[in-house]
Amino acid sequence: MEATAKGAFVLGNLAEVVERVLGFLPTKALLRAACVCRLWRECARRTLRARQRLAWVAALEPGPAESHALVRALARELERVHVLPQTVLYIADAETFSGHEEGHEQKKARKRNSKETAIALEKLLPRRCQVLGLVTPGIVVTPMGSSSNQPQEIEEGEAGFALLFPKIDGVKIHTFHFSKDVKNRVFDESKFAEAGLKNNPDLRVVLLFGYNSWKPGATRFFHQIVNPLNEKSIILAGGQVESFTSLTSENTSAQPGDACGVVGLAFSGPQIQSATVLLDQDVADERTAEAAMQRLKAANIPEHNTIGFMFACVGRGYRHYKTKRNMEADAFRKFFPNVPLFGFFGHGEIGCDRIVTGNFVLRECNDIKDDLLHGYTTVMTLVHLGSTKANQV
Repeated sequence: MEATAKGAFVLGNLAEVVERVLGFLPTKALLRAACVCRLWRECARRTLRARQRLAWVAALEPGPAESHALVRALARELERVHVLPQTVLYIADAETFSGHEEGHEQKKARKRNSKETAIALEKLLPRRCQVLGLVTPGIVVTPMGSSSNQPQEIEEGEAGFALLFPKIDGVKIHTFHFSKDVKNRVFDESKFAEAGLKNNPDLRVVLLFGYNSWKPGATRFFHQIVNPLNEKSIILAGGQVESFTSLTSENTSAQPGDACGVVGLAFSGPQIQSATVLLDQDVADERTAEAAMQRLKAANIPEHNTIGFMFACVGRGYRHYKTKRNMEADAFRKFFPNVPLFGFFGHGEIGCDRIVTGNFVLRECNDIKDDLLHGYTTVMTLVHLGSTKANQV
């Protein structure tokens, strides 16, 4: 009884001990523990504020027809993660997320509704969380467990991932959406400022994703979005996706429709560093792929607390290299052994060779703008979110 009383006293009065104990709990358990008393609530808040490393959920194995593998993986892993997501980017394969796939062995059709699948994913996440969801022809994903795991190029079959961004000191991440107005041929550029993409000196990285690119006027509209943002002080990267299925935030209730448009994520903060390289059509073997990664390595972006993105044409991958699968993801891993890589195979790519760091910005030296819109290429991107002492679990 005396030992129990002493233990109760320690856990009810000594914040250092309580924080040490609560530090072992995943976020959902930590939030439940915060309801015990005022001391535990304050200790839980401090513990959550210290958790500023990206986490992710990966789904690589197909399962029952009733739900997509990413829904099941997210439901399971959110009980284990050690971050409180503030922004989530999820990408899933288009065929099984919302399409109709017939299994080779079971000869059983999979029928899913993309809206229902998106709602199921959103319900698993915190209410105030910004969510951007995309579906694409193929997925690039690093398996869970370690940032050094071998990234996989999954060109066919059921797969997906969700990047869970917590609140990070000195970094602001927000979603945006521009849809084509059929009544106006000219895009109102004041919307850039409203979205934080203009008059924002801390803007460093913009990930852009076009949807319904086959619609009449889509190409012209896409140029109207990309061209004004094409500045040497900002990294632009992304591609054309099959469609987008989720876009939620405190200020945005827009949902996808029949119109074409652009969605994306903007990263602002003086501590952010980033670089991109373009692998054009001439990059067609292991040697030239590794040469492109050497260019990216030469940017000297810190690799701690850094994410890699790969946006590739659906015509690349095994179809392009022929002799070897996973060529570009393997080349990335060779030069960046501890940076997780995510992305997709899509219908067009956005990016160029560009560097933006804290000490150096590759600025304009003439009036010629970089060509950012491509086909049959791959864009590799590094985004460094700043140094943090928080441990990744």
